Amino acid sequence: MRIGLFTLAALITLGAGPVLAEDAQASPADTARYRLEKTETGFIRLDQQTGAITFCRETAAELTCRMAADERAAYDQELDMLAKRVTALEARLDRLASSGPVASEAEIEHSLSIMERFMRRFMGLVEEFRHDGATQPDRS
Repeated sequence: MRIGLFTLAALITLGAGPVLAEDAQASPADTARYRLEKTETGFIRLDQQTGAITFCRETAAELTCRMAADERAAYDQELDMLAKRVTALEARLDRLASSGPVASEAEIEHSLSIMERFMRRFMGLVEEFRHDGATQPDRS
């Protein structure tokens, strides 16, 4: 029970008050997501769903947690990659917005002529079926 109260106090100290309010309605499996273990220099918090490890130290009645060095490097690398991706997407969006109309007048006329030929052929087939249907007896 003592570790449970300490875990609760640690999560509140970390600013997880709103998360705890949501977890009050969560299943028991969700409430045991994090596990704190005491070490010589502080605590290790393990996220049992993702496997992420965070090092925590208690100073001046506060629990301060920091990501592990390798996780921090991966986190920073992911942020850099996402920032580059956003920049590339914004540049692409700007190019598309400044390129003008999607189709030229000639392309529109060409598309309409193809559609007109299609409709003429289709209507010709409909007329053929009408004439063929008039010569056959009604079988209903």
